[in-house]
Amino acid sequence: MRILGLDIGQRRIGLAVGETVGGVATPIPALGRSIRVRDIELVVVQARKQKVERIVVGMPYSLNGSLARWGRSVEQFAVALRAASSLPVETWDERFSTAEAQHAMQQAGAQPSRNRDKLDSASAAVILESYMAALQTKKAGQA
Repeated sequence: MRILGLDIGQRRIGLAVGETVGGVATPIPALGRSIRVRDIELVVVQARKQKVERIVVGMPYSLNGSLARWGRSVEQFAVALRAASSLPVETWDERFSTAEAQHAMQQAGAQPSRNRDKLDSASAAVILESYMAALQTKKAGQA
C-alpha cells in the first residue's frame, strides 16, 4: 500500500511517500502554508499525484501523552482533510520525529537549520516509517 505522510507545521507541510512492502519513506518537497482550505487542496492534489491509498498526519503530543498546544490545529486539519478526501486519513504520534530527522540530516552532512523545508519532509518520512513499522508489527502479530 502506498501512503502519504504529513508533518503539519505553521509555515510548511512536510511530505513523504512510502510503500508498506519495504517500509521506507521518501521525503518529497514540502508545501508552503497558506489558508487551511488551500492547504487541504494542495495535499489532496499531492495524494492523487503520488497515487496513495492512505494519508497519515503526524500528531504533536507532549511527553506526558497529552495533545500539545499546536495539536488542536493539526487535529482540525486532519478532520478537514478527511472531509475533503475520499482516502482514509489517520493520525500518528510524531513525538521526536523532528529530532530524528535533524540527526539523520546531520549524519548525511546537511545543515537542518538551513534546510527547513527538507527537515519538515524528513520529519514526515520519520512519522511515516514509524506508522508503517507499526502496521508490519500488527500484521506479524496476527499471523
